[in-house]
Amino acid sequence: MINGQISFWMQDPAASTRPERPPLDGDTTVDVCVVGAGYTGLWTAYWLRQALPDASILVVEAHHVGYGASGRNGGWLSGKMIGLSRHMAEGPGGRQAVLELRRAAVDAFDEILGIMADHAVDVDAVHGGYLTIGRTPSELARLRAAVAAERDWGMTEDDVRLLSAAETADRISINGVLGALYSPHNVRLHPGKLVTGLASAVEAAGVRIAERTPALDIRPGQVRTAHGTVTARHILRATEGYTAQLPGRRRDMLPMNSSMVITEPLSQADWKTIGWAGGEALSGAQHTYFYAQRTADNRIALGGRGLPYRFGSRVDRDGRLDRWTIGQLAGVLRGLWPEVPFELAHAWCGSLGVPRDWSPSVVWDRATGLGHAGGYVGQGVTASYLAGRTLADLVAGKDTRYTRLPWSGRTSPRWEPEPLRWLGSYAMYGLYRVADLSEGSTRHERTSAFARLADTITGRH
Repeated sequence: MINGQISFWMQDPAASTRPERPPLDGDTTVDVCVVGAGYTGLWTAYWLRQALPDASILVVEAHHVGYGASGRNGGWLSGKMIGLSRHMAEGPGGRQAVLELRRAAVDAFDEILGIMADHAVDVDAVHGGYLTIGRTPSELARLRAAVAAERDWGMTEDDVRLLSAAETADRISINGVLGALYSPHNVRLHPGKLVTGLASAVEAAGVRIAERTPALDIRPGQVRTAHGTVTARHILRATEGYTAQLPGRRRDMLPMNSSMVITEPLSQADWKTIGWAGGEALSGAQHTYFYAQRTADNRIALGGRGLPYRFGSRVDRDGRLDRWTIGQLAGVLRGLWPEVPFELAHAWCGSLGVPRDWSPSVVWDRATGLGHAGGYVGQGVTASYLAGRTLADLVAGKDTRYTRLPWSGRTSPRWEPEPLRWLGSYAMYGLYRVADLSEGSTRHERTSAFARLADTITGRH
């Protein structure tokens, strides 16, 4: 089994044949400098090129295209839960603005896949929706409540519904399932192919990408890098889970760790046992949740939290995963399908950006020319596309459906100093693990008090 080396997605020959882009070669002046060559930075550059065709645009990246969460995620192009935050609903646009964000997220599926098709990039897309399974009475009760909440937001049976145990089994056979929430609003894809294909599309439009060019300091009009200083009227930061590595940004965004494993390809006999022919993305309703997909080459990619946070907002080097977390994720696979003999092919981890109020932001200051976007809390494949469009339209001075989305101009409070960040993160996931054990040992439908305490401490709900 390979451990680390960024991720399976970025080692796949279809994605790992990316070109070696040279670093910045001295001081330079451009109209727009984007910091970060993940989904957010690349989509921002892509849409800036459409909005400002004569502008010179440079993207600087500390490592290589797709090094961060964009090359390590679970491959869900999803409308799941985007914008359903009380913090965003309490903003100037209220509930209507949040609903518009939901609609924009679903519209983004066809837009993203259309752009990839225009550039002859195959991202292994399957529009199969997603399933969230319940295997205890309390999990099933939460799924019922989630469907009811969606109804309250105007979602219909066509948007989300609760499946019985038998209906769930018709789609996928999982040990001990009592029911599942199903929504059609998800596309399974290959994250590495998406980020490398997007980078090629951005370069074809005339945007320069400088790899191995870490930003050391960002201030109005200037980005100081390890290979020269970039002078630009507009500087847009797309650093997401790596924001805390920048001077003065340690408490802006918590780099939450997410971990994944992927199996060797399964046999046809194994797939006959499992089912899962529809390409649905899969997750669990437990508090220490998992997420998974069936890949185009018949593997199962499955992720979860593992060790949630590194003291001092540190991030990993190359995605190497600890033995305890590998064992934990392998245990999730065995618990779902105990009769299937899995062999792991690759394990990795990465950081996603979590704001203190668990709500994303897109900000641009006309006076300073500084902007940033991020804080997607695990929904970044879709949200980064919308945020990039929002940021590009703000810089171009346009009034569009994107600039009116509820994340425009909002800011989140800062995280607490250490050791409170570290203690809070581990306390949260410790409480969630205890809650899952408690709920699994009873037949009660009520959510564990341990989980409610964790939600209250962290402000997640």
